[in-house]
This record gives sequence, C-alpha cells and structure tokens, in this order.
Amino acid sequence: MDPQSLSVVQRIGLLLKALDGAQRTNEALARCSDGEAMLDVLLDASKKLGLGLSRQDLKTTPPIRDWIWWKNKEALLTIGDNTPRYHQDGNQGKAASKSKADPQVELAQGGAQGRKKFLGLF
Repeated sequence: MDPQSLSVVQRIGLLLKALDGAQRTNEALARCSDGEAMLDVLLDASKKLGLGLSRQDLKTTPPIRDWIWWKNKEALLTIGDNTPRYHQDGNQGKAASKSKADPQVELAQGGAQGRKKFLGLF
C-alpha cells in the first residue's frame, strides 16, 4: 500500500509510530532550538519513510502542530478564554485593529459589554 494515498492524519499517525522508540530522531528533536528546526527533522523523517508530508501538513495537524507551538513557547490555550489555540488562529490581530482606545477607558464607558478580558501574564 502506498502511504501517500492515505489521509494526512493517517500519515501523521504513521510518522508518530515510527518516532516511538527512534532514539536518534527523538534526540535530534529534543536538541532543536525552535519549531522550524523541529519541522526540518520531521520532514526528513517523513521523507525517509516515504510519507510525503509537507511542512504545512506538519504545522497544521495535531499533535505535531502542538509540539511546534510548545517548542516555540506559544500558548496552546489563552487563559480566560479557554479557547484552543487552533480556534484562535483565524482571529489574530482583529481585536487590535477594531479599537485603538485605552481598554480601561472603553470598559468605563461600557465597552466590551462591561466585561474585562484577561490578556495574559507576560
């Protein structure tokens, strides 16, 4: 059976099974300084296995997508919204472009339905 005829999720599953117990590959992933370096290692593993996964496939398919966010020290959840990161991606930058006013002034004037938003600790 040709692995490239499988869905992306199934090919990712095959990659994960191959990574389980692959000491050298796991050590290389642990040494990566960021998510892009991890993608390089994972693309090489995919190529060796003949899975035909693209960089975009790896960036957007869990759990590898989450590994990359973790390595880049990006939050998987936004505290207060309890929204998974992949649901937030489509809304990045939209809230900032709506209003450039001070959030405290906006809240005092009844903006944002009188509700405070938690913007994070860092």
